[in-house]
Amino acid sequence: MNPEIIKQHGLTEKEYQNILDIMGREPTMVELGVFSVMWSEHCSYKSSKIYLKGLPTKGKQVVCGPGENAGVVDIGDGLVVVFKMESHNHPSMIEPFQGAATGVGGILRDVFTMGARPIALLNSLRFGAANHPKTNHLINGVVAGIAGYGNCMGIPTVGGEVYFEDCYNGNILVNAMCVGVARKEKIFYAKAGGIGNPVIYVGSKTGRDGIHGATMASDVFEEGSEEKRPTVQVGDPFTEKLVLEACLELMNGKDVVGIQDMGAAGLTCSSLELAGKGHVGIEMDLSKVPLRETAMTPYEIMLSESQERMFFVAKKGTEKKILKLFEKWDLDAAVVGKVIKGQNVFVYHEGQLVGTLPTMPITECAPMYKRPVKKPDYLEKLNDVNVGAQFIAPENKAGRDESRPYGNILKKLLSSPNIASKKWVYRQYDHMVGTNTAVIPGSDAAVMRLKEPHTGGRKTKKGLALTSDCNSRYCYLDPKRGAMIAVAEAARNIVCSGGKPLATTDCLNFGSPENPGVMWQFREALKGMGEACKALNTPIVSGNVSFYNESPDGAIYPTPTIGMVGVLDDVSKHVTQWFKNVGDVVVLLGDDLKKVKDELGGSEYLKVIHQKVAGMPPKIDLKKEKVLQNTCLEAIKKGLIQSAHDCSEGGLAVALAESCFTGPKSLGVAVDVGVGPRAYPDKGDHGGSPLQAISLLFSETQSRILVSVKEKDVEKLLRLAKQKKCPSVILGQVIENDFVFSDLISVPVEQLKDCWENGLERAIS
Repeated sequence: MNPEIIKQHGLTEKEYQNILDIMGREPTMVELGVFSVMWSEHCSYKSSKIYLKGLPTKGKQVVCGPGENAGVVDIGDGLVVVFKMESHNHPSMIEPFQGAATGVGGILRDVFTMGARPIALLNSLRFGAANHPKTNHLINGVVAGIAGYGNCMGIPTVGGEVYFEDCYNGNILVNAMCVGVARKEKIFYAKAGGIGNPVIYVGSKTGRDGIHGATMASDVFEEGSEEKRPTVQVGDPFTEKLVLEACLELMNGKDVVGIQDMGAAGLTCSSLELAGKGHVGIEMDLSKVPLRETAMTPYEIMLSESQERMFFVAKKGTEKKILKLFEKWDLDAAVVGKVIKGQNVFVYHEGQLVGTLPTMPITECAPMYKRPVKKPDYLEKLNDVNVGAQFIAPENKAGRDESRPYGNILKKLLSSPNIASKKWVYRQYDHMVGTNTAVIPGSDAAVMRLKEPHTGGRKTKKGLALTSDCNSRYCYLDPKRGAMIAVAEAARNIVCSGGKPLATTDCLNFGSPENPGVMWQFREALKGMGEACKALNTPIVSGNVSFYNESPDGAIYPTPTIGMVGVLDDVSKHVTQWFKNVGDVVVLLGDDLKKVKDELGGSEYLKVIHQKVAGMPPKIDLKKEKVLQNTCLEAIKKGLIQSAHDCSEGGLAVALAESCFTGPKSLGVAVDVGVGPRAYPDKGDHGGSPLQAISLLFSETQSRILVSVKEKDVEKLLRLAKQKKCPSVILGQVIENDFVFSDLISVPVEQLKDCWENGLERAIS
């Protein structure tokens, strides 16, 4: 085989030699293409498997962990929740609309392939600097693609996150998450079986779009990457809706043996995985595959990543009934093969054998690498920065007068596109379709009802709380601590909504695994994730690894995005983040503020005010975190909590401000914790009172939840916190129109709301 052709297929010389050893001869072009995609980083996880094996994946609630299309978790009442998160980064950078749209389509198929009806979509989006020349085009295309696909499918997009950072200028991230519900006894797996059983293709006709998409996703962006547009798939949500309904109708019976969607690597991956997991063979005739383009070669048919296609094994004798069902739904369908003895997939085309594919060597014996690992040199320099001493706002160093501009700093933070309202994004999504959405985007987590039409007739009062989370700046400065915080904050968001955290999915976005510094980041992040998931009992049941996220300007920040699902025993008892009534008392759980912590490392304050990413991220104590979450959840169950909001980016001042105006009406707050310019005399080495005030307002100290309670319930809450050994402090009271924080800030709430509500659009326009 020509060395250039081998290189074009993304294979090393050693990997090609392994193919020769397995086959005992030179592969055909079809066989080479199959090995290429199945052994790509995207499909084989060859650089990450060694670390993924160490993650916690089991628990009493887990029905199905990693290895299938999606994870499955028991929520009681005979129901399971099926969910997964996956990346579509490279396609979205090349063609933002179709890249994002087909990312949504792919994650939907992962869920309904398991027999679950999708009820919610979430996403995690990362773009370059808001003022970067490409950002406006990319965010408009990505958001439109997500909206276009989800809205047409009738699946609400109910949550997610949007961040802007320079490191994503040349490589954006588009991570899509889908959550579905099914009856526990109606879960389907990607496992072929039954010699002689027919293999059936259904969905869109196969075209040339997406060929080598998996290989492209396993490569770095270089100059001219836009020329790879032909490898980006084109989506059709209307066909996907038909496929979804037809497949769920089919799976309601007893005719399906095993089923797999055609995602990355198309027919190749679906046929080999079905055969491999069933320890059987498959005989397939590509001449019977419905095509939408003429003169397609066997190589193109096998590697096409055309969307909206499914591949399944049915019981023998049901072919006519199944094809008639698909005809009713106006879908192309064909019997394209059968299950046979042995462990090979034989590929025929126009009467000729064009490929003999040994399933186990291809699916189970892909190369597994233990890449070199080295702590990056940049960390020592960045971590050693004394953030507090060096980066007090310049105007605060001059003196100790009481006109320090803490209010102006708060306005700047609320205007930051990372903190500002994402309404411009989510108002393009139909987040109420299906009328299951109890809490729409804008609170700590989305909350979904579980109504009978979506539960297979099962009645339940339960609800689901859903969120996605990751602060990649923290992960850049300390990958282990940053990943721990991502898990803890996701769980905290679930708790703030009244849900008990159940399980986790992830989307691990990193640079090139061939870079020892990137592999160190990856290893450390997985250590942090694993420790946090064990401590909080949120096992990882599904996920995705996306390497090679870099451009000529360098790698992205390590971004191990966490998607989490929690359960509410009674969905009507959910909680939101915004204040409800004037006169309610505001309490901080998890911190008594007796000792204000200088935890400005990696903070939004540092980036927005000083354009710096430096220092160490906040500390996280998982035992303290668990106590906090248990305390808040019990208080919610006892009916003590009016609102609950996680303190995260921007610190306490931002959390207070968001609680004032993220709800249907704007309220104010008056905080008096006995601090201010007079309360802290200069301490010299700590930078004096300005540092104390800034730390109090804007430090991103972890394991804190801001709650409001009726005045009559304050003592009950404080007693509960004391019993649980959870620190707490009364901050103040909800008032009508102003934001007052001791003698540090006094601003009309409407001014803050304007900054927050319009900050994103002002930044990207």
